[in-house]
Amino acid sequence: MWSSRFLASLSSSHNFSPPPKLSLLSSFSSSHQKIQTFICFTQTPSSTVGISFSKRHLNLSILTLLFNGGFLLDKAKSMAESGDLQRYTDSKDGFTLLVPSSWTKVEKPGASVLFEEPEKRSNSIGVVVSHVRIKCLDDFGTPQFVADKLINAKKRKESTKKAEVVSVGERLGQGQGKVYEFEYKINSTKGGVKRVFSAVFVSSRKLYILNVVHSDSLENPLDSCTRVLLEQVLHSFDALPLT
Repeated sequence: MWSSRFLASLSSSHNFSPPPKLSLLSSFSSSHQKIQTFICFTQTPSSTVGISFSKRHLNLSILTLLFNGGFLLDKAKSMAESGDLQRYTDSKDGFTLLVPSSWTKVEKPGASVLFEEPEKRSNSIGVVVSHVRIKCLDDFGTPQFVADKLINAKKRKESTKKAEVVSVGERLGQGQGKVYEFEYKINSTKGGVKRVFSAVFVSSRKLYILNVVHSDSLENPLDSCTRVLLEQVLHSFDALPLT
């Protein structure tokens, strides 16, 4: 999904939009209930949706979200502890990540490692490592800037019907180096609708790119447990400690 040539081109431009925000639009009280209206910005700031909640419904929604979120995180942790996820370490290229234990390792030219789901081989986890001149991700730009460049490159492909960024993030790896994380959805004539989780970092003048690809069609959408499992894979991608 990514290429070092694409990422190297990011430094040629520095125009990017700020990440989406969630802010309180208004609130008012009546004798019966307090209504709070939120305005939600999507990835396109011009697209907004107003949502009204009573205080009671808002509290219930928050509790439901916390409960379900905690349940899914516990489920993912249980999967990792039960052996559904296992750690893969590449000492030669210097990276590590978690992968589903049932997925099969296959050979592919240009990939440092590639795992495929046996029942549906288009669902895959792949890592590409290449040498670069830069020392850190800051030389490329912010996570949002990289995401905008990425999705625009996808949209220019003839096979792409639709491509949209779902989320953009950043975290610190074990060595305190930055790791950019992206989630996007793409619909193409070659593979249908897919959900892609990507992570990228730079270490020892090497560019590390992780792509986690899974089908996500209307007929067979990505279920919550599988999503949490794949997010665990995404967040586990990191460089090995330097020795």
